[in-house]
Order: sequence, then C-alpha cells, then structure tokens
Amino acid sequence: MEAHGRAFDNDAFLPAVVGYYTDTNGNMLSFPFNSSTPIMYYNRDMFEEAGLDPEQPPETWEEVADFSRQIVESGAARCGFTTSWPSWVMLENFSAWHNVPLGTLENGFGGMETEFTFNNELVARHWDNLHDWQEEGVFKWGGPGSGPDSEPMFYSQDCAIFFGSSASRADVAANSEFEVGFGMQPYYADVDGAPQNSIIGGATLWALQGHSDDEYEAVAAFFEYLSQPEVQAQWHQQTGYLPITQAAWDLSKEQGYYEENPGADISLKQMTLNEPTENSKGLRFGNFVQIRDIISEEMEAVMTGAKSGQEAADDAVARGNDLLRDFEAANQ
Repeated sequence: MEAHGRAFDNDAFLPAVVGYYTDTNGNMLSFPFNSSTPIMYYNRDMFEEAGLDPEQPPETWEEVADFSRQIVESGAARCGFTTSWPSWVMLENFSAWHNVPLGTLENGFGGMETEFTFNNELVARHWDNLHDWQEEGVFKWGGPGSGPDSEPMFYSQDCAIFFGSSASRADVAANSEFEVGFGMQPYYADVDGAPQNSIIGGATLWALQGHSDDEYEAVAAFFEYLSQPEVQAQWHQQTGYLPITQAAWDLSKEQGYYEENPGADISLKQMTLNEPTENSKGLRFGNFVQIRDIISEEMEAVMTGAKSGQEAADDAVARGNDLLRDFEAANQ
C-alpha cells in the first residue's frame, strides 16, 4: 500500500486487532479482515420461564452453573449451556479473559522457542468443572473441533446458553425461533484482574511475493477499499464480525445500529475492555491447527472421565510442545 500511494494507518485499527497481526516491533504483517471473538448467546424466553431476568445474563462461571441448574430444574430446558470451538473458547479466550499465559515468550510472539504453559491450576479447575457440570446435567459437550453439535442444540432449545463466535450472530438470528440475548464470556470471581479482554479469531489477507506491479496496484486499491468505514461497518452489521477500525465502530454508532440491535456491541466491549497484555493480545504458535486438535482431544478425555483436568492439560502441553519443536526445527 505504501509503495502504491495508498493510505494505511495502524492506529486506525482496534488495538486488540492490531496486536494480533503485528510483530513485536509493531509492524503489521497482514491486512486484518474478518475478525470475531466468542460471546454468550442465551434464550431469553427460557430465562423468563425459569424465573431468571432476561436482561441479566450470568457474568461469572459460578453464575452460569447456578442459572443452568435453575433452568434445568424448572423444566425450561434439558441443558443449561454448551459451547462450540472448545480450544478457542474454553482455553485460548478463557486464558486471555483471566490474563494468564498460554505459553512463554508473549504467547509465541517473541520467538519460535516458545513453550506451552497452560497446564495451570485455573485451566485444570475449569476443565474439571465442565466435566462435573456435564455429569450434573447442566452442561452438554458438543464435540471436539468446532463442537458441531453445540449450535444445533441451542437452535432446537435443548440448551439455554451457547458460547460461540460473534460471527455466528447472523446464523443465530436466522435459525432461532425465540428471543435471543447476548452476554460477555464468564470469568471466575476469585481470579484477580479478570475479566481482562478477549482475543480474536477469523482471518487476515496476505499479499504474496512473485506478482506483477499491476497486480500489486490492484491489491493496494482493494485493501484501501476494505479500509473504508462504510465497507467495514456494513460487513460488521450484516455478519457479526467485528468492525476492525475505530471509524467503522463510530459510524455504526452514528447509524443507530447498536440502539436498534441490543447486544450487537458485546464483542467490541469484550475486545476493548482493557488494554491488551502479553497474555491477552493473542497467540502465535507454529503447527497450531494440529495443536488445537490435540487440545480438543484432551478436553474430550476429561468430558468422558478418562482423565482429570490436570492430566489432560499436562498431556496437551507435552504433546503441543513436541509439535512446537517440530515447527522450530523445520523453520530455522
């Protein structure tokens, strides 16, 4: 963009987005586009049926468990809550939200010598709690990977609460024959500094080497087009992805989008709740697609009762570190 006279300003982007896609010197490595973060969706009708205030979603994990018990015991639903993307929601964002590290060297931003360290007491406790809540009948495991069964369990009104991507907002609206509420991710009340800020998922656009100057001129023009507040605001409003620039967020406010769509700004409030720390600006680990599969497998072992939360976290860290070393060896 600089080479072709197209405006680009790192400071125009939301800090949590910039942090994820820059190096440790602040250089932007790729062009942010479809960024999302996990939020809480809940069935307002079921809350009312269970005697809960639909204007007050649970804020802590303790409240999630209490609300879920009340929902199940009242007969409003057979399940209190479920989740998609277990690694992204119940480890990666869970850790950032509580301001605890996933690994060394700024969660991998500081170099390929990084090692996982998420086998801490908090993660082990949470995974054990998920198992116990499932045994109690207030939580349902939707499966590893994306948790393919979790979103349909929310649509079918089996579960009253669903943790999923903010980018699912359009799908949730289209598939839910009930009033949907929106809330932030929960936190444990006894953890100092929580909640911190959530981190993003989604993708960025990369300009690759080996093309003509005319093609790069077109790429620069396209990136400039995508940077326009009107384009970003429209994308945000129609999908649930974040408005990745401050100008797009401000424009959405001016257009009255958040007043007309209560809860549509939950993802933004989460992302900008606090200035990102080394533990909450994101993560950068080699072979992480495969490592996420390992994390999901180990979490499922907890859900089936085959392992404790601590055993699964220890094994996930050990197996993940092996793949980090493979990546480091291949890219030195």
